[in-house]
Amino acid sequence: MSIDDYRENGGFKSLEKALFKMKPIDVIDEIKKSNLKGRGGAAFPTGLKWQFVFMEESDEKYVICNADEGEPGTFKDKVLLDGCPLQIIEGMLIAGYAVGAKKGFIYIRGEYPKSRELLIEAVDRLKKEGYLGKNILGSDFSFDIEIRSGAGAYVCGEETALIESIEGNPGRSRFKPPYPPNKGLWGKPTLVNNVETLANIPVILEIGAENYKKYGTESSSGTKLISVSGSVVNKGVYEVEFGITLREIIYDICGGLVKDRNLKFVQLGGSSGACIPADMLDLRLDFDELRNHGIGLGSGAILVVDENTCVVDFIKVTSQFFQHESCGKCTPCREGNYHLVRTLKRITEGKGSERDLELLKNISDVMEQCSLCGLGQAAPTALITTMKYFKEEYEEHLKGYCRAGKCTFKGGVLDD
Repeated sequence: MSIDDYRENGGFKSLEKALFKMKPIDVIDEIKKSNLKGRGGAAFPTGLKWQFVFMEESDEKYVICNADEGEPGTFKDKVLLDGCPLQIIEGMLIAGYAVGAKKGFIYIRGEYPKSRELLIEAVDRLKKEGYLGKNILGSDFSFDIEIRSGAGAYVCGEETALIESIEGNPGRSRFKPPYPPNKGLWGKPTLVNNVETLANIPVILEIGAENYKKYGTESSSGTKLISVSGSVVNKGVYEVEFGITLREIIYDICGGLVKDRNLKFVQLGGSSGACIPADMLDLRLDFDELRNHGIGLGSGAILVVDENTCVVDFIKVTSQFFQHESCGKCTPCREGNYHLVRTLKRITEGKGSERDLELLKNISDVMEQCSLCGLGQAAPTALITTMKYFKEEYEEHLKGYCRAGKCTFKGGVLDD
């Protein structure tokens, strides 16, 4: 979309409203009233995060758009990056004005070269049109944006590892506190927001916080982009209103399972998300409701898994991913993932024991409580939830039986 087309469809009206009709604190208050929560996974109140950066006294502040979409099964940010980069940048500009930043970075996944080129082109055009640079639209506000690319490290989706990468260091998470709003990029107050979070900002200022809250639920306002994949008929990215159930998403929106297969579980939030059994499909997409069940929405990825999948083998592959992606800085994540994979391999090869199930639980507990960042803390989530809801399948493997027929034991794949 050209800048002219974007303007004709209401683009930059929210930026103009912020610059010429609102004080920075007024913008922050409006975002707080909207009850917008981060769309990247943590669901932290966006307005509160902005306020933390605003309150810091510093000669330099930064805004970072986290476009390092590396969570397996998540591809909703790419749709935004390719389809409406100007809306994301407008959100960054408003954020910069609100918190007092003059410089922004878009940190984009290295595997998105086309999206990166679109962003570079958009930034260049906006500079020529006066939407980036000094005294934007004739105001006292100045703001520039640089595009930085990741190199494939999953951990750089975590904000402090991302900051380390921008600084030219290996992508490894920092010890916290201090947090980025206090001491982030080059030791300065830094606001890090997800692509989808920033894309919501112009909408909120355009229609107002009260109108925005008419969508969704009391605890989860607005809409959410979900990435649906797996054994469903209609895979893709969908925008849904908070409050919709998993059942409605899978059967009403996505057309049910392929070949009329039976659903086994849904993994919500990517590989770091919980595995939810078929009898819990009436759970709503609502931060509080999910939290009450010990489940996080995460990135909004929904992987639909049918009964032909072996739960234990699925978790083994998931754990192998986290073992590969661990930065190695902290012992619980580095060693924990290694031993999870080792133990799960033993079970899928028919060499497991009851002690191994206890070992999996103990390792998971340590990783959740002691890992340095979200990678290690969330890595065992899928394992923990499958051991809760599908414990009998783990126990069957100890007896040399895989109901999906996927695991090979001493005598090969066992018959039913």
